[in-house]
Amino acid sequence: MQLVDTSLGDTFTISEALRCIHVGLLCVQLHPDNRPNMASVIFLLSSENILPQPKEPGFLIGRMKTGGECSPSNAIKISTTELTITQLQAR
Repeated sequence: MQLVDTSLGDTFTISEALRCIHVGLLCVQLHPDNRPNMASVIFLLSSENILPQPKEPGFLIGRMKTGGECSPSNAIKISTTELTITQLQAR
């Protein structure tokens, strides 16, 4: 429930919030063929049907131990995203 905006207060139901998060996970799967199209997203959000289990997300951040105990001080963040960023600089 930490993902829900606190400004919503008690104006939402937990089951609806969990359903939105679940559908969101379905939308960020690694392989585009596994992602629902927009018509399916609307159907999944508006129905009470059982949702399919999401597979591997297209963007995943994890922690990798750098040695010894895994703690925030000796852990580095890793990503499985194959993304590069180019910053242009003027001459």
